[in-house]
Amino acid sequence: MSNDPDQIRAQIAELLGEPTDPSASDPTASELDSVAARLEEAHEVLVRALESVEKG
Repeated sequence: MSNDPDQIRAQIAELLGEPTDPSASDPTASELDSVAARLEEAHEVLVRALESVEKG
């Protein structure tokens, strides 16, 4: 895992993709599942980054 903040930001931005439009109609269950999966993956990237920083 890289400690480079720019690389980590790029990974997170890639995972999260385009922000959802809050004024759009109610999302489907499938859309919510997709967003939840991407958020979980982004969370894991951040956890791994923090772990690598702690290990020094």
